[in-house]
Amino acid sequence: MEERAKCLALLGAGALVGSVSTVFLLKLRARRTVKQCDEKGVELNITGNGNSRMAGLDLLSDEIVSEQLKRNIQFFGLEPQQKVTASYVVVIGLGGVGSHAASMLLRSGIGKLLLVDFDQVSVSSLNRHAVATRADVGIPKAQCLKEHFLSIFPECQIEAKVLLYDASTEEEILSGHPDFVLDCIDNIDTKVALLAACVRRGLKVLSATGAGARADPTRIRIADLRQSTNDPLSRAVRHRLRRDHGIEGGITVVFSLEKPKAKLLPFKGPSGEEENPSDYQILPGFRVRIIPVLGTIPAIFGQVMASYVLTQLAGLQVQTEPIVNLDIDHYRMLHQRLIEHEESLYGTALQVQVDVEEVMFVVKELWHGRSAREPFAKDVGRGMWRSVNELMLVRWDQEKPASVSNLILLKFKEAEEHESRLLEDIKEREPEYFVRVTSILKRAELEFGL
Repeated sequence: MEERAKCLALLGAGALVGSVSTVFLLKLRARRTVKQCDEKGVELNITGNGNSRMAGLDLLSDEIVSEQLKRNIQFFGLEPQQKVTASYVVVIGLGGVGSHAASMLLRSGIGKLLLVDFDQVSVSSLNRHAVATRADVGIPKAQCLKEHFLSIFPECQIEAKVLLYDASTEEEILSGHPDFVLDCIDNIDTKVALLAACVRRGLKVLSATGAGARADPTRIRIADLRQSTNDPLSRAVRHRLRRDHGIEGGITVVFSLEKPKAKLLPFKGPSGEEENPSDYQILPGFRVRIIPVLGTIPAIFGQVMASYVLTQLAGLQVQTEPIVNLDIDHYRMLHQRLIEHEESLYGTALQVQVDVEEVMFVVKELWHGRSAREPFAKDVGRGMWRSVNELMLVRWDQEKPASVSNLILLKFKEAEEHESRLLEDIKEREPEYFVRVTSILKRAELEFGL
């Protein structure tokens, strides 16, 4: 008897769940039929392009929407989730990072999205794109996302623009008072222009740095641009923002502490031979060479960006992990030593165009904490810093400023000898040394977009 009662209870519960599901399915089906055209042939609601019949209303008052966002409401609370659904977010760059960020923003109930990218879906991008399929290859990324998104959350006002961000499109893209702008661009010139425009307009912006050539998700962080390290894109952006726009920081970025595990692949032309990639650029300044990408990392970058934006919009305080650099005092010492040397030799330090963070790059990444005169590392760890205490930064070319692409690390006596010679003399008498140093400095020039 007791077992029969349990069976009846289970059947009753199943019937109740089935009834509720049926009601929702019927409502969803009715919602979809709204896609039929009116007398003028204009699609209603499902277009999601700002003509939605849900526009201007509280999305959460809709039964289907509130059920779809139920877990978010339980997490944030009703009022914070209402702030999210009333928000307008712009996502620029819809590749591996941007597509995942936009996708999760949509699934979390953002009420209005502007999706911007000038590029198309390619076969090789399917390893990291959030929603694209083989059927989407060849269509604009913005259009691809919009079409998929409308089947997920049709109440969202979605606008897709197949545009390249630049000065001529700034107003079209950034007008409308967005609550947040997501920078998922991997081109330095475009990225710097966008970030500077957001600062100038007073817009909240979150920027993604390099996600390629990395594999460790535990080292992804959120911090001010000034604190991002081990990322060539971050270094170049910092340098350009300070040099061209006077912006020192105040921009939040998602970055990885992990040093890139691979470099740009050599570019091969139609003949199969290595060629100059700039000869094949469709747009000036855009990378033609390919950087290897493990698809999981840009996806996690995008999810981290979405999580940060959602908690900010909802007013949920999240304490991010602080970035700690235990060696910073060593770099400060070398920076101060450079300033004092410049003042002693040239009478002024105005030509010093590096800060402590850039000194870190020059010393650690370019010269590995040893003299430029030593082609192979002899000291590592603490030993490296014992040698650094005997070193100083000096200009390679005394006719040029003390910038990231014109500083070498030498022992005190080596520095004195170097500054007594002309570059032409070094080139003639020590050609191997000259070529090695100039190639290293060229790397700095490329990484900083100089």
